[in-house]
Amino acid sequence: MKKKVGILGGTFDPPHLGHLIIANEVFHRLQLDEIQFMPNQEPPHKERDSHTTNRDRIRMIELAIQGNPYFSIEKIELERKGRSYTYDTMKMLIERNPNHEYYFIIGADMVEYLPHWKKINELMEMIKFVGVNRPNYQLETTYPIIQIEVPFIEISSSMIRHRSKHCETINYLLPYGVINYIEENQLYGS
Repeated sequence: MKKKVGILGGTFDPPHLGHLIIANEVFHRLQLDEIQFMPNQEPPHKERDSHTTNRDRIRMIELAIQGNPYFSIEKIELERKGRSYTYDTMKMLIERNPNHEYYFIIGADMVEYLPHWKKINELMEMIKFVGVNRPNYQLETTYPIIQIEVPFIEISSSMIRHRSKHCETINYLLPYGVINYIEENQLYGS
């Protein structure tokens, strides 16, 4: 029997409660064996506006998921240089872990963008896509995706970086361990 693994990709700069809620909801609804948080090197669809290091992002994810034995970190995209395309990454992961069945979690904003993904038809044959609702986006596509409703929580990493830079509170938006790390390391101009 294959191990059912959810992949939640993102910049996680920083990881916040919205990420954790999505991971938790998908994990339980699909009865997965594990959720792997996969930080991107360079996402093809956006530029990173932060100067945090990969080490900082990994440490913040570790702090965010500590205590949950079903959450882990997949660093494959950080081991490669250049743009991170899901097709290339998943091909490598499947070769490394042939006994895993992968569920790739994306927000409704990315569901709308699926027709533009590199080798999307081949990717659809390799993995299952899980689309989660997001404010102001529809979960509509001609592609076969598993739709999961998650509680709406309008938190974004860019909002947290902005608040931190302007000395506004970020309490209750992310786990305290992550907040402490941001403050101790003076990330985002805090």
